[in-house]
Amino acid sequence: MGSATSELPSHRTPLSDTAETGLKIVVVGGFGVGKTTLVRSVSEIRPLNTEEVMTQAGVGVDEPGGVTKTTTTVAFDFGRISLDERMVLYLFGAPGQGRFWFLWDRLFSGTLGAVVLVDTRRMDDSWYAIDRLEHHRTPFVVAVNRFEDDTSHYSLDEIRQALALPGHVPLIDCDARLRRSGKNVLITLVDHLRALAMARETTP
Repeated sequence: MGSATSELPSHRTPLSDTAETGLKIVVVGGFGVGKTTLVRSVSEIRPLNTEEVMTQAGVGVDEPGGVTKTTTTVAFDFGRISLDERMVLYLFGAPGQGRFWFLWDRLFSGTLGAVVLVDTRRMDDSWYAIDRLEHHRTPFVVAVNRFEDDTSHYSLDEIRQALALPGHVPLIDCDARLRRSGKNVLITLVDHLRALAMARETTP
């Protein structure tokens, strides 16, 4: 995924004593779209992950669709980021392989919102994530992970049309390797959740 990488925290940052609101956020998407990378880049603690080396047993089962990939998530990733002194996001990265999708419904329990990470080279892999989130009525945003070797150059409008995304669902570009880009994705989600909450309050 190129040379641009984020520096991992070397120690666990203590959670502030004033933190009183913990929000569960799930990152979902197809196999190899960058979910683990996104969680790793934004987490203020060294992320818990369940990546294992891909072996010959995965050939024909876990197909990365032309993406070079040597490890894969077999349960979920976990990270944490403090938005301010009182509000903390707990991040869960879901495995993208179809054989682990049965974990998603349980992972969505208690989830405030979600990020659907998309790779334009394999947009069809995003359908299941969007379908399950809509089924659970979980608010979400869609972030397009622009890889260095992504030569498709699809515009956001074209991607919205291809995914049949309603106009109220935020759609943004990102680079999952960069902390500032990942944080922007999470801020977009939080802003979206706040707007939805305000709309509910004003609806009779």
